[in-house]
Amino acid sequence: MAITPPQRAQVRTALAGLLIAAAGAATLVSCGGDEGDGGAASPRPTPSGPYTASFSGTPASALATLAESARARASAAASSAAARASEFEASVSAEVERANVAARRELADVEGQGNAMADVSLTGKPRGEAADLIAVMVNITNRTEKTASYAVQVDFRDSDGKVVETRYVGAQDLAPGAKEQPLAISRTPEGQRLTAAITKAQRY
Repeated sequence: MAITPPQRAQVRTALAGLLIAAAGAATLVSCGGDEGDGGAASPRPTPSGPYTASFSGTPASALATLAESARARASAAASSAAARASEFEASVSAEVERANVAARRELADVEGQGNAMADVSLTGKPRGEAADLIAVMVNITNRTEKTASYAVQVDFRDSDGKVVETRYVGAQDLAPGAKEQPLAISRTPEGQRLTAAITKAQRY
């Protein structure tokens, strides 16, 4: 049986409707959620690195950097104090330096406090007069009736009483009644509170 033009138009219209319905169904399947609520699916981000939301503190690399920085500052402070002490001591005469070297050598074999503790004492020196270093003036007086030389050991102690540095000063060929006042200078970095005390004093 032959299909008339009106019938062919109806067939084309029906096919078009089926195609549109099929396309709509495909779209719903691809966009539908798997929750069963018919809503649009929310995108699920894929983690791109380690989970760090609960991490508190400084990363290891940063801690290492801070520790290295602290060590560098401490080293710089110690170097600065030593340099200032060297510069300050350089202004002292060579004769005084020889006396200090001789004092250390003389005290090496002295047992106890020595025989001249009554002839020596300490006087604090302002930091501003000693290149901002801890320094004390050692007062040495020859109280005998003969010319004598002196060797003195000065210990610098921290707040716990621990000796952190020892310095030696001396005076050579002091006439009876004469007095000298060499300096004992600490090379400990600034910021520490130290107390100086005479540990040994020998007349020879």
